[in-house]
Amino acid sequence: MSAWTEQNLGELVEILSGFAFDSKQFADSGEMPIIRIRDIIPGYSSTFYSGGYDPKYIIQDGDVLVGMDGEFNRARWRGGKALLNQRVCRISVSSKYLDEGYLFHFLPSALKAIEDATPFVTVKHLSVKSIRDIEIPLPPLEEQKRIADILDRAEALRAKRREALAQLDELTQSIFIEMFGDPVANPKGWQRVSFAELLTNIDSGWSPSCLDRPVEGKEWGVLKLSAVTRCEYIPTENKALPDNISPDPNLEVKQGDLLFTRKNTYQLVAACALVRETPPRLMMSDLIFRLRLRQDAKIDPNFLHQLLIFPTKRREIQKIAGGSAGSMPNISKARLNTIIIEIPPLSLQKEFAHRVEIIEKLKTAHKASLAELDELFSSLQYRAFRGELSRIHKTNEQSSEGVKT
Repeated sequence: MSAWTEQNLGELVEILSGFAFDSKQFADSGEMPIIRIRDIIPGYSSTFYSGGYDPKYIIQDGDVLVGMDGEFNRARWRGGKALLNQRVCRISVSSKYLDEGYLFHFLPSALKAIEDATPFVTVKHLSVKSIRDIEIPLPPLEEQKRIADILDRAEALRAKRREALAQLDELTQSIFIEMFGDPVANPKGWQRVSFAELLTNIDSGWSPSCLDRPVEGKEWGVLKLSAVTRCEYIPTENKALPDNISPDPNLEVKQGDLLFTRKNTYQLVAACALVRETPPRLMMSDLIFRLRLRQDAKIDPNFLHQLLIFPTKRREIQKIAGGSAGSMPNISKARLNTIIIEIPPLSLQKEFAHRVEIIEKLKTAHKASLAELDELFSSLQYRAFRGELSRIHKTNEQSSEGVKT
């Protein structure tokens, strides 16, 4: 372990909390984009603000932003000049003893520790005080820059792999719109039916008090909301069921299931994921629905999944979410059943599903490579902030000198 000194982050940075801009003045076009939590990771915003504002809330490319609700994500902004909305903050280095790149790479582990320790009923909240209280190890400035450079290069490899995955997702969406058109506009005049006509049931999940860790071995577990939030099934996002609570096998997730998030923030509600494969003994939480299709329904699950997550269609579904002030919006079964679903010819849906299957195989290969890079990056990150990269570097230098001698 390193003998580096530690210092409160609040003594080294300035934190700007976003302003509560009036959402009534948000629009799909305009001069000034506005940054909300959902825009942090993508790095750009498609929502614009049309009212007056204080210039201090203007964000520039390269600024480090942190989301303060849900998952405490951090990223550098790259969407041009924009306004900082509430529940997002900017962290700027204010001390000559702290390198910005070093801070950027240190933040995720520190924020994850806060997230894991934060109790919540609906959604987790991060405070400015919690950020200021973070203790950060401070090696000499040159060592900070060296660590940042190593992690930057490792991160660049991961970014290329993620970009490849994003391009495959864009390809799927492009194929969808080429074959079917925008489902809300329905330019090809496909038949439309209510969701209720396609479903035999909408299953609800269960949220018992679970352990604060993922399942191990043959344990039963309950999926977290994040298992579906990205519109892609992530079975590792789960919590283990305690031994003293009996599982409900009827809620176990199976291959082919279509999962739907009924409750979340307005930006994240109505996510949908198709279960292509899954380990056994994982159950749905009560924030997740399972959509059961009728056997005689003329709709392919691959098509339906892409339809439900198509941007315009998802926004249409999000509009039916209700909820009291201060609570997360919720979509009821009754309202979900009223959603109108476009039904192209089944043969066309099957052709689309075949194309999606090819793309998914490519994605699986890229994900495996990304997982290896993630593991390498985590190892480097762990060593970096314990001072172990310095020792490795010195050992290598000494070995080289010995060879020269």
